[in-house]
Parts: sequence; C-alpha cells; structure tokens
Amino acid sequence: MTNQDRNQVNRRGFGKQAMLGGAAALMAGSAVRAEAASDPAGTTTPRPNPIAISTYSFWRFSEDPADKLSIEQCIDESARMGFDAVEILHIQMFDDESPARLQRLKRQALINGLDLCGFSTHQGFVSPDADERKKNIDHTIHCMQLAHELGIPTMRVNTGRWGTSKDFDELMANRGIEPTLEGYTEEDGFGWVIDSMEKLMPAAEKYGVLLGLENHWGLGRTAEGVMRIVDAVDSPWLQVTMDTGNFLEDPYDRLEILAPKTVYVQAKTYYGDGVWYTLDLDYPRIAKLLKQHDYKGYIALEFEGKESWKVAIPKSLNLLRSAFGSVS
Repeated sequence: MTNQDRNQVNRRGFGKQAMLGGAAALMAGSAVRAEAASDPAGTTTPRPNPIAISTYSFWRFSEDPADKLSIEQCIDESARMGFDAVEILHIQMFDDESPARLQRLKRQALINGLDLCGFSTHQGFVSPDADERKKNIDHTIHCMQLAHELGIPTMRVNTGRWGTSKDFDELMANRGIEPTLEGYTEEDGFGWVIDSMEKLMPAAEKYGVLLGLENHWGLGRTAEGVMRIVDAVDSPWLQVTMDTGNFLEDPYDRLEILAPKTVYVQAKTYYGDGVWYTLDLDYPRIAKLLKQHDYKGYIALEFEGKESWKVAIPKSLNLLRSAFGSVS
C-alpha cells in the first residue's frame, strides 16, 4: 500500500469517526434538551428584577440649586452608581421637550448602558369641569407622544385630587385624605376618572405606551380605588404602577391587592427621614410578594429622604439589589 493509499484510508477513518462522534454529540444534546424540557425548574435560574432610578430621587422638589440636576446629569450619575435603568420625571425636563433633546437623551442612555424604562407624569381628572378634564386628557396624550419618542414603554398616570387641600403639605398632614368638592361625591369622581381613562386608551395603543395607574392620593389613595378604575376601563393598556410608599397604614395587604396587575414598581426609601413622612418598609417581604405574582419588571427607586442623595442613593441601590435578587 502506497503512502497515498494509507492517507486515503486514514482520512476515511477519521471522517467516519467524526460522523459517529457528531451523531453521539447530537444524541447527547437531544438528551440534555429533553431532560431540560422535562424538568425546566431544575435548569433555570430566576432573573433578578432590574433596578432603576427615578430622576425624582436626585431632586425631590428641593429648593437647593445643588439638587436641581438636569435629566442629562441624572443619567450620568445613575450609570456611575450602577443602576440598570432610568425613569424620567416629566416636569423635571423643565419645558425643554424639543425633538433634538429627546433623541440626545436616548443616545446618552444607550451609551451609558441604561434603559429608559419609565415616564412619570402628572394629570388630574377629578373635576366637574369637562373642559378641565379634556385639557388633562390632551396633556396625557402629549406625554405619551414624548414617551414614544424616547422609546419608553410605560408611563405613570394619576387620578388627580379634589383640590380641597390648601397645598400638598396640608394633604400630607391629613394622611392623604381630603374632602370632596361641595355638591359632589366620590361616585361622581370615579365616573369622571373612568371616562377620562377610557378616552386615553386609543392613544396608548397607538403609541405603544402602557399606562400604569399609581396609588397616588386622590381616588388612587386606596388599593380598592385603583383597582376599581383599572377593572372598569378593562384594557390591556391600563394596568398598575405600584408605589411602595403611598400606603401609610398596613401597606403589605394593600400592595397585595395591586400586585396581580402591577407592570411597574416605584420603591421608596427615606434615609435621613422623609420629607413628609417616613415608612419602615420590609423590602424582602415586598420582593417575595411580587415574586409570588410572577412580577419580572423594573424596581424604580424613589428616594424621598433628607440625607444627601450622594450618600443615600447608593445605600438605596444596595438595599434594593439585596432584596430583589433571586427570591425563593
């Protein structure tokens, strides 16, 4: 046998072994996949919730110029501290909503490795004045357009308040409770809010922005009030934004009511004591509650304490990372 013949035999043998080896590898891979399919729980690791931060955490409506960070500064600080995403507080844009700025913010977030995950807006539908409600509907649709341009998939909305409190300080002194307008009832208020929310649904679907009704004073002060509105509207484009710090008494049972329809979570911390009040929230308990309802979404920090944000925000991030890691 010549050397050329031997080389041909060796190549044939190697090819046969390779085919057999490949077949064995495919069979082994199929077995692994079959085992994984038959026992998915044993082959997956729960994914931690991504931790975001609201730009509100840097500002908190403080009058100190050092706290009035621009959205751009908030994005840079959020990336430096190690957050996964940023929620933009609309009124913190300080009236610069130009298309060029919106695209720059998207670019800045991408370069910093951050999602723009939420848009926090203000509106009020608790008014007997149809023109006033229409103005707030138009404002909310405008905010949806901004969220769409920013690539933000969800937006916080409110019911609004009766406006019978002198100011927010008085409202907080009364634990969020305020009387109705003279001559009107809460039933009237719920009718106005539900009708207004229904008018928002076509725009929410058009712009692909999922609205989350927050437990945020007014008719949203109670979990039952929030769910009454969401259930009445009955649209996939209106769900719940859960704020962990807006139930001042017995929060956990109330958060449980919201959890099945929660699509976004705002998590309060109060280092240095709260501006209006302080809650001692058990975040491992809240994380377990949300896990039981299969919540996989963002946990967005809203720091609302008096301590310097430079100190308190990193502490808050560590707290939330620890609580919302892999929860058994």
